[in-house]
Amino acid sequence: MNTAKMLTASAAVLVASAAQAQMAPTKDGDAMSGMAMPAPLPAAAPKATPQSMPGMDMPAPPPAAQGAEAGSMQEMPGMKMGGGMAGMAGMDMAHMPAALGSYPMNRESSGTSWQPDASPHQAIHIMAGAWSIMFHGMLNGVYDTQSGPRGGDKAFVSGMVMGMASRDVGDRGRIQFRAMLSPDPFMGPGGYPLLLATGETANGRTPLVDRQHPHDLFSELSVSYSYKLTDKATAFIYAGLPGEPAFGPPAFMHRLSIMDSPEAPISHHWVDSMHITEGVVTGGLVYGDFKLETSGYKGREPDQYRYDIEAPKLDSVAIRASFNPTSRLALQVSWARQVSPEQLNPEINERRWSASGIYTVPIGAEGFWSITAIWAQRRAFGGIEQHGPALDAWVLESAVHPDPRWTVFGRFERIDNDELLTVPAGTAASALTVSKAELGVIRDFQIVNHLKFGVGAQAARNFVGRDLAAAYGGDRWGGMGFVRLKID
Repeated sequence: MNTAKMLTASAAVLVASAAQAQMAPTKDGDAMSGMAMPAPLPAAAPKATPQSMPGMDMPAPPPAAQGAEAGSMQEMPGMKMGGGMAGMAGMDMAHMPAALGSYPMNRESSGTSWQPDASPHQAIHIMAGAWSIMFHGMLNGVYDTQSGPRGGDKAFVSGMVMGMASRDVGDRGRIQFRAMLSPDPFMGPGGYPLLLATGETANGRTPLVDRQHPHDLFSELSVSYSYKLTDKATAFIYAGLPGEPAFGPPAFMHRLSIMDSPEAPISHHWVDSMHITEGVVTGGLVYGDFKLETSGYKGREPDQYRYDIEAPKLDSVAIRASFNPTSRLALQVSWARQVSPEQLNPEINERRWSASGIYTVPIGAEGFWSITAIWAQRRAFGGIEQHGPALDAWVLESAVHPDPRWTVFGRFERIDNDELLTVPAGTAASALTVSKAELGVIRDFQIVNHLKFGVGAQAARNFVGRDLAAAYGGDRWGGMGFVRLKID
């Protein structure tokens, strides 16, 4: 577990550095997260009043001066202050400026996707001059067991560490840089056992079946720029190498309803497998609570070399419309034409559809309940437009976080999959319907400010159906025990 120790040490250094920046004392002994306060103005000295200067009519001080005399602080653009100057505890993160439009920052999720405005802000935030900087991360140490003749056992490390930096550019522009790294490559090309999962090759020779592939070390390296057209309208451009195109809901490790699970969904290659795309450019328009965007991106899934960055190629296209009708609800519908996604079957292209809704309700001061419902469809076609079967995926997932200590999460998936059985060359595979239900819980312990240690477990039941009963030995159980470091 040298890798896990290295990741744990890195996370602790990151949190300690951010905490030191947050609580750096000012000249007068006050503190504010990473923000240096100017010295008091000369006007802070006692002022003469009409009573002390007979015969002279003194004007009343302006409202800002009155507030200063009362010992209060004016609100700064894009943030709401409260609770004095002792750190960021009194800052309402929903009033921080977003990267892509005039809406609460809490709405933004992976890539350019949206989540409900009511989603909690789970990140360390500091100010460095004009720059707004955030850190977030989860690192899991997992023991996985999957039963039956196609199962297996493995211990591995998974998760992600993410950093963002943004600032205003002129009166109407805003730029953001974002980076996300994953420890997944350290688990090796075989990934980890996961019954009913299929997807890209991880060794360049064989497809992974009943296993989840590792993600690339560089999961996102992106930049975005937005320009405010009016009080409600904003145009933006986003580019990533790698990045995430405008398709589907936020990726599973960013969805509040299931991010506490260390297990990838079996619907991953229907719903959100494009979250690591080696080359993407997205342009969009935001108007109030509506967003319309389109992406040009590289259709090929990442190759077996998980530590590099591949050459970009904008050969595929995606379109997404998003709408947040209330602060608790985020809706999206999207379509994509993906060219040659699979390395082992380069002649096959795909058309994809997705529709989803995310509903999040705050509970108390720090809790929440979040639920996500997703439908997605894949349909393969060859160079002469010969269509394969429409393969659907249905996903329902939810998490309840009543207080800072406990989170209970669950997911149900039903997918049509034609890759679970090997068929002779030249023979069309049949689409088989399988389902999976999982339930898990995690207990978090606060180590220091912004760093938690969690202990969790989950169990899953895989329903294979009659056609796969012989291959799997009937319906099967799977489970994971895990520990977690969370930076928030």
